[in-house]
Amino acid sequence: MSLTDNFDPAELAKFSDLAHRWWDKDSEFRPLHEINPLRLDWIDAVTPLKGKRVLDVGCGGGILADAMARKGASVLGIDLASKALKVAQLHALEAQTEGVQYCEISAEALAAEQPGSFDVVTCMEMLEHVPDPSSIVKACAALVKPGGHVFFSTINRNAKAFLFAIVGAEYLLNMLPRGTHEYAKLIKPSELASYCRAAGLDLQQTKGMEYNPLTRHYWLSADTSVNYLLATQKA
Repeated sequence: MSLTDNFDPAELAKFSDLAHRWWDKDSEFRPLHEINPLRLDWIDAVTPLKGKRVLDVGCGGGILADAMARKGASVLGIDLASKALKVAQLHALEAQTEGVQYCEISAEALAAEQPGSFDVVTCMEMLEHVPDPSSIVKACAALVKPGGHVFFSTINRNAKAFLFAIVGAEYLLNMLPRGTHEYAKLIKPSELASYCRAAGLDLQQTKGMEYNPLTRHYWLSADTSVNYLLATQKA
């Protein structure tokens, strides 16, 4: 079934307003738009995306999935949030993005159906929102082909991260809706690295992501004390 065959025009119409929020760079999704070029270029530098079959786990409204498709990848975005997927599908139609599809399914269920099917798997800004992040990591490892790459990004759990990512971003700067992140669910890099090793993923790179609220500038660095990214490879 093609991408367009999966659309119900009446359902798409229901989510038009939400779609404009997801893809409005001045909305509550502004931070995702601003960091997207950084994470996209980093992924593409580690493993060029053109011609690759890519899975984006927890794709939301499709900001990263759409960008990876525009790099020449064949992308499947999955999520369990029906409304977010409708947003992603609507944007793909409006932007005429080729090479991207979306499906409402969990990573674990897809891993049971299509193990070892993807060259690249991404799971960005998602692990801190699930009860069992290790299960997602295991599923991502099962979904990627041997030699393929899996990328994660999340938020560290420490006092600085609490101050910057929760108090600062949600309550002082209003960059994110209040309650977006729960401190107890944040994940230390050592914990995520342990999940990766247990799932058969070898850690290749670790990067930090920093932000200057005055200039609204993001950049990658070696500082993983708040936001950080991991690049792993399946043996």
